[in-house]
Amino acid sequence: MNIFQSNKHFVFSLITISMMYTFTTQAYAQTNATNISVNPEAEIKARGNRHLEGHDDGHDDDSDEHHHDETETILVTSTRIGRSINSEPIRIEVINREELEEKAIMRPGNISMLVAETGGVRVQTTSPALGSANIRLQGLYGRYTQLLSDGLPLFGGQASSIGLLQIPPTDLSRVEIIKGSASSLYGGSAMGGVINLISRKPSREAQGEVLLNATSQDGQDITSYLATPLNDSVGMSFTAGAHQQSNKDLDDDGWIDMAGYERYTARPRLFWDGENGASIYATAGFMTENRKGGTRARQTLPDGSTFVHNQDSERFDAGLIANTPLGDVLSLNLRASAMLQNHDKRFGDVLDDDSHESYLLESSLAGYTQNVQWVLGVAMQSDRFESQDFPSFDYSYDVPGIFAQADYELNERISASLSGRFDDHSEFGAQFSPRISMLYRPDDWTIRASYGRGYFAPSPFVEAIEAAGLSRLEPLSNIEEETAVTSSIDIGYQLDKLETNLTFFTSSVEGVTQLEAFSSQIGGPLDRVRLNNAPGESRIYGSELLLRYKWQDYKLTASYLYLDATEFNGSSETRQRVELTPQHSAGFVAMKEQHGKFRIGFEAYYTGIQRLEGNPYRAESKPYWHLGLMGEITTGQFSWFINMENLLNIRQTKEDPLVLPNRAPDGQWTTDIWSRNDGFIVNGGVRVRF
Repeated sequence: MNIFQSNKHFVFSLITISMMYTFTTQAYAQTNATNISVNPEAEIKARGNRHLEGHDDGHDDDSDEHHHDETETILVTSTRIGRSINSEPIRIEVINREELEEKAIMRPGNISMLVAETGGVRVQTTSPALGSANIRLQGLYGRYTQLLSDGLPLFGGQASSIGLLQIPPTDLSRVEIIKGSASSLYGGSAMGGVINLISRKPSREAQGEVLLNATSQDGQDITSYLATPLNDSVGMSFTAGAHQQSNKDLDDDGWIDMAGYERYTARPRLFWDGENGASIYATAGFMTENRKGGTRARQTLPDGSTFVHNQDSERFDAGLIANTPLGDVLSLNLRASAMLQNHDKRFGDVLDDDSHESYLLESSLAGYTQNVQWVLGVAMQSDRFESQDFPSFDYSYDVPGIFAQADYELNERISASLSGRFDDHSEFGAQFSPRISMLYRPDDWTIRASYGRGYFAPSPFVEAIEAAGLSRLEPLSNIEEETAVTSSIDIGYQLDKLETNLTFFTSSVEGVTQLEAFSSQIGGPLDRVRLNNAPGESRIYGSELLLRYKWQDYKLTASYLYLDATEFNGSSETRQRVELTPQHSAGFVAMKEQHGKFRIGFEAYYTGIQRLEGNPYRAESKPYWHLGLMGEITTGQFSWFINMENLLNIRQTKEDPLVLPNRAPDGQWTTDIWSRNDGFIVNGGVRVRF
């Protein structure tokens, strides 16, 4: 991009300034303690457990969060009504700050590692050429997952696959995950669920950290975080990062297996808390990246051609959340966000440049009575796409909507949550998305049941088109919305230090958009694709088991996921397994930690057999194990860490070539990624806290 170099130096300068400023604020922190950080439980008691919707700090005081049970105190904000996680009828999984720190040293450059090792969550590589990936919740396609930052769609209404790899975890307080349709809460982009990234909030003292990391595959990361109170009511934080990866051809076949990239990010945040309970949260973000894949220099494909696959990205975003109380039992909430993203892509000789814009404007009123908490709001969402090279795919979606939610506590053991949203989509018409959830807590048991309906507004960017570009896709026509019905029963039991949870879930999706190959010439080869709504429905039945055990300095976690995911095959009039969806997967993590001294951990993850489509080398994948070891030693302000991933050196190209013998109809030159493709890798570095 023509402004990439100037932006690169600008962001690098910000990183340097923030590192220097972190050192100078240490003395200031000792004399300027404030009350910006609040305790969620104390806030609930003080306000009678009423809802003040907006930004919640979670556990931002790092000195305290390791000494308390996160599940006992955390106030989740991904539902419209902020409640303690234990009293929330909707099942929400939380990755707390302690776990974030563990995962951040494994992969400081992006958040993929944070969610990939959560039960029921699968990070699926969508582009073997660029390494991009999306998040699949309980077997549903990744395009149905809404990625939020503090409840705002700062990465777009339908975050592209590459966006997951461009978000550093440095300034996160926790991650909240809702599985199953959340369209009643967030509209059509959340049909499969929500991943909400909650940022850290300045505490009473100035804080800062710098993390330096390097990998055995010639990758480097530097991230910095600064948070400081400005006065008794205003605080700010600033995060910046620089990340680099050299491209790697691990099997020496001329095709780059690990895409090279150079990325710079910066994000300031501002927090204001008024004496009367009013608050304002504002943020802005900037990201620029050059990513390179395809064939190596002077290397060719089976047809003798070269294929350069590059993508340059720039993203600017801004968000605002404002709360103000209206009397003792009412509060007004305003939310707004804007995202502007530009891509310059190259697929061989084809250029595919585009711009994407996403906007949100929302207002809601919340209140409570003795047994009921409620929210009523209106929203306007806009999603716009413009292609410079293929204008027939331009679209503009405007979606005004109204939503409501009510949580009712029948007694101390039984509560329910009912939410609904009505959207008037400019392209797909009226859409109604309801959800009902129930909670029953007898003694040490926790039983939840949930049912929801949702919709998804299709765009050209299914997974294959994200990877192959628009050049071989026919202009869309007669495409209808995709709809889903999801339900689940969740049973949890606490026995002393053992936490158990068993979930049974189902999903039924109609109108799934899929690609159909055809020939542009009569009797010619298949060289074009069109997007259609699939006949029949996709059905997913599954169960998820989670076990956690804590004893002294030890923490053990085990998980198992079973998925029976099938779809209708119109050619054979039979049902078949959904591709790239393992029926069995499991994980085990063992960690020993003494806070402020050391941590050492071992992890093992199993991925079962997957059905493959369009792969000339095999119809089913092989099962495989992923093993890892990590260790960290803390001495004063310095934490030295080392992490070893993929100890068994699993790599898909050891089994079969990644490159296809002939180019696929959609334009891709590679098979899908069904295994790991990076082999054994070691990373290590230091985290410096102030």
